[in-house]
Amino acid sequence: MASLNLFFILLVLFLTCGVVMATKENDQIIKQNNCETKIGLRCILEAFTIIFKIGSISNKCCSELIVLGKVCHSALVKRTLENPLFKDLNPATIIAKSIQTCNNCLALIDSPSSSA
Repeated sequence: MASLNLFFILLVLFLTCGVVMATKENDQIIKQNNCETKIGLRCILEAFTIIFKIGSISNKCCSELIVLGKVCHSALVKRTLENPLFKDLNPATIIAKSIQTCNNCLALIDSPSSSA
């Protein structure tokens, strides 16, 4: 039930775009780069579950995360951290997990076994 609540929170957060809570800088990056159109909702939820909780990410979502790019990914994570729902989380830990997730996806996509 707790993971269902987390998915619901992330879904609401993603759909509302955090307009009220977001800094202008992150919003500007997200808007200029069309970040929210570069990754599907299922994959953003999958990636955010890994970053904000625990789990694994599918190859399909890793591919979408790579297409999203580090700039968009970082801006979306930072905007999410601005939401009061996540005030108790350590931003440095979340950002580190975010970078690790991107790097793991890059390694997975670049590995010879992924193209076989």
